Amino acid sequence: MNYLYPILSVLIVSLIAFVGLWAFAINVKRLKQIVFYLVSFSAGALLGNTFFHLLPEIAEEIGFTVQVSLLVLFGIFLSFVIEKLLWRHCHLHDCKHKEHHHKKIQPFAYINLLGDGVHNFIDGLIIGASYLISIPVGMATTLAVVLHEIPQEIGDFGVLVHAGFERGKALFYNFLSALAALLGVIIALALAESVHITDYLIPFAAGNFIYLACTDLLPELHKQSELKESIWQILFFLVGILIMFFLTFFVGEPVH
Repeated sequence: MNYLYPILSVLIVSLIAFVGLWAFAINVKRLKQIVFYLVSFSAGALLGNTFFHLLPEIAEEIGFTVQVSLLVLFGIFLSFVIEKLLWRHCHLHDCKHKEHHHKKIQPFAYINLLGDGVHNFIDGLIIGASYLISIPVGMATTLAVVLHEIPQEIGDFGVLVHAGFERGKALFYNFLSALAALLGVIIALALAESVHITDYLIPFAAGNFIYLACTDLLPELHKQSELKESIWQILFFLVGILIMFFLTFFVGEPVH
């Protein structure tokens, strides 16, 4: 197994933490428009990766068994628990420009960092497990994670600034939280030596992606009801799905 690709992938994902500074440098209206298109595209890519790559690969490996179904549901359940108990993030359009400078850092900032770190750790596990199947599947999963992380990291940066962090510190702590993905990918690759970890992590990843797309991303799109914007969102959603579909022609054989 070549460790270069998964390590580079999580480093790229981690660097997305710095996208928050860029978000504060452009026009508010333009930023909101770009993010909604990106959210649409990301939702399509997450679902496309799940149904064209992850689930077909695990079904080919071990069949679509009750174990696979339970692991998919566990991925959905754990994502729900993390978001409910730890990851108290605000949505981008709610917090991106609330730069209230408090003398004291608000406690919810640390809760957000903890929850985001857990989420990034899981992303690392998922990326590592995907590369254990094949390099193309790993790349497709990384792309899906990147597309999801961009709007999320902008929102997380806004949360930290709103909680009282200066921009520089907000970027730094957000990046430290993102590095948890590196730990996740290292653990996934290390466990692969003794356990066929893809049998467990791939269906779990599928559940995680289904949850993110259907509860975090798609509901955001319903907050815009203008016909023109809705049509563009639908198109970007379809493009995300289609890109993952066409990537299936480049996916190699699973790693046994």
